[in-house]
Amino acid sequence: MNKPNDSYNSDTASDNVAKFTTFGGVFTPSILTILGVIMFMRAVFVVGQAGILNALIILAIAKAITLLTSFSISAIATNIEVKGGGAYYLISRTLGPEFGGTIGLTLFFAQALSVPFYIIGFSEALIATASKYFPDFSSYYNYITFSTAVLLFLIVLKGADWAIKVQYIVMGILVISIATFLGGAALKFDRALFQQNWVAAYTDSSINIWIIFAIYFPAVTGIMAGVNMSGNLKNPTRSIPLGTFAAIAVGLLVYAAQIILCGGSIERNDLIADPYVSLLNVAAFGLGIFVTLGVFAATLSSAIGSFLGAPRILQSLAQDNILKPARPFAKLSSGGEPRRALWLTLVITLGTLYYARGGGGGALNAVATIVTMFFLWTYGITNVAAFVESFSQNPSFRPRFKLFHWTLALLGAIGCIATTFLIHWLAALGAIAIIIGLYFYVRKFVLQTSFGDARRGFFYSLVRTNLFKLEEAPMHAKNWRPTMVVFTGNPDSRLTLARYADWLGSGRGIVVLVALIVGKLEVNVEQRKHMVNILNEFIKKNKIQAFPQVLVTPHLELGINQILQSTSIGPLKPNLVIFGWSADPSRAEYFVHHLRTARMLDMSLIILCDNGLPVLERKVKKRIDIWWRGRENGSLMAILAYLISMDIYWSNASIRFLRVVRKDESHDEAYEELKTLIEASRMNALINIIDSDKPFQELFHTYSNDATVVFLGFQIPQVDKASEFQSLFTSLLKGLPTTLLVNSNGEADLLA
Repeated sequence: MNKPNDSYNSDTASDNVAKFTTFGGVFTPSILTILGVIMFMRAVFVVGQAGILNALIILAIAKAITLLTSFSISAIATNIEVKGGGAYYLISRTLGPEFGGTIGLTLFFAQALSVPFYIIGFSEALIATASKYFPDFSSYYNYITFSTAVLLFLIVLKGADWAIKVQYIVMGILVISIATFLGGAALKFDRALFQQNWVAAYTDSSINIWIIFAIYFPAVTGIMAGVNMSGNLKNPTRSIPLGTFAAIAVGLLVYAAQIILCGGSIERNDLIADPYVSLLNVAAFGLGIFVTLGVFAATLSSAIGSFLGAPRILQSLAQDNILKPARPFAKLSSGGEPRRALWLTLVITLGTLYYARGGGGGALNAVATIVTMFFLWTYGITNVAAFVESFSQNPSFRPRFKLFHWTLALLGAIGCIATTFLIHWLAALGAIAIIIGLYFYVRKFVLQTSFGDARRGFFYSLVRTNLFKLEEAPMHAKNWRPTMVVFTGNPDSRLTLARYADWLGSGRGIVVLVALIVGKLEVNVEQRKHMVNILNEFIKKNKIQAFPQVLVTPHLELGINQILQSTSIGPLKPNLVIFGWSADPSRAEYFVHHLRTARMLDMSLIILCDNGLPVLERKVKKRIDIWWRGRENGSLMAILAYLISMDIYWSNASIRFLRVVRKDESHDEAYEELKTLIEASRMNALINIIDSDKPFQELFHTYSNDATVVFLGFQIPQVDKASEFQSLFTSLLKGLPTTLLVNSNGEADLLA
């Protein structure tokens, strides 16, 4: 993917972008969009057609979809640094630019079409109110819609800061309006009428619960209004989950109260024939004027919210330089506003209003159905993005939002896709075709498959393609995954070594178990085949996810050199080498030489000091100790400890960071440094700062003799210091549990 043009990313523009809190930036636009046109113009119509029971079911299904999607949004938003572009940004940074560009366009059109949808609702309400006094007022419908669109455009053109301030006033009006009609409905509640309206009474054979659902669903789509303001939030990681869930909860309470109270206070014919007027008539103490003000406020504020959101999605997509036709919309104004994208949104709005000219309830229903389809697919892909990240067990997917599980995302995705087919299967198929077409347009790539075994051909082609794409993708610390070479020798005597390598891989990395045979290849061909079989049987028997590799070499040292240099398939080069600890003094210099060779090839190192495996039972509590002696090795140790803790047998393990502070060092400073690392790694871990001048070996044994496994950093010595290095660590590690000595190449620095 090309980098955005520098002219599109003005520092001045970014400095001038207004920043909002959770309440102003997420909750306010979300709740005002949720409590919008549907509440005043169609919600009681849904009650009249579907009955109170089915209306509550429709509300529950709709809210379940948005709730599940909100879990996915919250997980993604708390896993990455969130910038402008809302859901587009979240998906493109999760599933990549192809899906991001596809869903970005889909979401842009969903938000852009929402603007005329809310304007049509406002115009219908205005005409219904004014027609009492001016019977011919409906003839001005087209003038009203177009002039309203231009007026809202001018408001948003002033900037997001000004528009958000207007929405605070709107919220106050909306609260009074809701209290007026809900209060009136409660006072006029009739139990007999409630029972009559309990069941469905569809007025047309072409209407069913899913048609009604499509009309009603835009009532719950407001969650994207807050997410789309991501670039204007002070703390998007905190504000997006908190503001979104708060808006969903408040919206659920208001809509449930409306269904129950209005269903028990308004005749069915009135609910269906004139839903807006029925709300006016039920208002408490004849204060229908507040309902009128409420519908005006709700529809106009929702239109403003969509007017704010749609251009920001297109502008963010254009800045990523994914689609050439979108590039002109990347430019921001001096105030940080996406004005070019705003103008395009106005054009789409005016075009849709021209299509829906003449008014009537059918126009609002038709646009509502289209908007529903767009949003359902947007929500569905958002859930897929979260599902892929979590289910693929990406080590970098460590959201601070802890109430997420991949099953929630899967349910959300299935619910969205299934609902589109239940609403209109033909339209759903058409939407799929459009999305697939957009995807391949963005991707500009045709997957080549081979014949023969269809499965093998597909996987081979997919792996080959992705290897080339992986080669082009830039490396970043957050995407670091372990690709390990493990010198096991005879694997049956090195089970601990192989098992810890498997735990470190944790289904996320690649492990290669290596055995070396000293001799000539022509003499040892059969022995090599035999050793490959031994490694394969060992892997299957112990259920280790690894690949075997056997090398026949004239000399052991030469073989290790050859393995370290040659093991790779394109970009899948080893970045981590694991050796077993050698206590043989005669091997000390060779051992250090191998360590230096691996470092020369820019690989991180682990030396495993085998003191046995832990009890492989989930019930047994385990503890991982990480001795922090500097950032150089600390980040890698933190990632490796996290990876081990993700294995099912380590699921109840606690992670503890230990650091020794001498008299001349600051306890608080040391604590804050570790706290920063833990926050950057998004891990749950304990911090133990040890204030002591005692020898490190004594403290090491005192604090970690009862740990399950210990991580300790080390520096690679010079070859002439090999014996001293071996003697020092042999003494240091005697009597301790299995210890992993770690030396990092700096590639996985969490604080970079």
